[in-house]
Amino acid sequence: MIEFTRATYDDVVYHAYDGDEAEVCGVLAGTQGADGDPSVVTRTYATENVAETPRIRYLIDPEAQLEAIEAAEDDGLDVVGFYHSHPTGPTEPSETDAARATWPGYSYVICALDGYPYVGSWRWRGEDDGFERETVAVRSDR
Repeated sequence: MIEFTRATYDDVVYHAYDGDEAEVCGVLAGTQGADGDPSVVTRTYATENVAETPRIRYLIDPEAQLEAIEAAEDDGLDVVGFYHSHPTGPTEPSETDAARATWPGYSYVICALDGYPYVGSWRWRGEDDGFERETVAVRSDR
């Protein structure tokens, strides 16, 4: 399970809308879940999509990814996973998303905008096991 604060959930959705027809991407940080506890996202780090075809692919520049990871660590946070958008769907990872996933045990969040925004998450289990769908929850700010 992955939990977002209301602000970080909104950050992902609004960033996806700001991308218009291009996919957007970024790094999620907070507390990495262990022993069945959920991962909790308390901060997002938006990155530029440097893919050659940003309408159908996303790519985080390795240097920008490292900068986001270092910023999270400087803020005392764990990297929880990564996010990107699918402006016209689908709501689940594509074959390309699976082929490019490289962080076993981390969440890959997709914000699909084909209709009402849908935020889903999949934990990468490695090449042999692929993605495993995980529940997405939004914490109340109360």
